[in-house]
Amino acid sequence: MIILIAGASHTGKTLLAQKMLEKYNYPYLSIDHLKMGLIRSGNTRLTPEDDEALTEYLWPIVREIVKTAIENRQNLIVEGCYIPFDWRSDFDERYLPSVRFICLAMSEEYIEDHFGEIVGHESEIEFRSADPDRTSDSLKADNRSVIDGFRHAGEQIVLIDHDYEQTIKELI
Repeated sequence: MIILIAGASHTGKTLLAQKMLEKYNYPYLSIDHLKMGLIRSGNTRLTPEDDEALTEYLWPIVREIVKTAIENRQNLIVEGCYIPFDWRSDFDERYLPSVRFICLAMSEEYIEDHFGEIVGHESEIEFRSADPDRTSDSLKADNRSVIDGFRHAGEQIVLIDHDYEQTIKELI
C-alpha cells in the first residue's frame, strides 16, 4: 500500500505521516527532504521558494519511486506539497488500486479561530523557521488553492473545520 499525503501548508501532513509510520511501520518519504537534498547537493538550481517549478521537477522522481514500490509490493508513505492536482493521470489501472490518497486542508473559519495554535504546532515533527510573511490570510489563500485544485481534479478533500485531533485520528 502506498499512502500519498498532500495538502496545504501547516495542515499536518508530516504529523499524519509520522503517526501512520508509528502505527503501520511503513517507511515514509518526505518530499521536502528530497527537495532539500537535491538543492543542497547542487543537483538543481531551484530554490525552496520555487514551488511550481519544484512540483514539475520533483513529481516525476516521486512518481517513479511510487511505481517501483508498488511493483515490489512494498509499503510506503509519501508526504508533501509537491504532489500535482492531476497526479492520478500518471498511473494506470495496475497502480491506482495500491494508492490511498489523502489531501488535508483547513476551512477559513478553522484558520481564523485557530491561527495561533496552527503556527504554534509548525515545528511539531520537524523544525521550521518563523516566517514573518505567514499570516492567516496567506494560510487561507494556500488552503483555497489546494481545495480548488484537488476538487477540480476530482479528488476528495479532508477538510479540517472543527476538531483537528479527531480528524487526524480518523485518518490513521
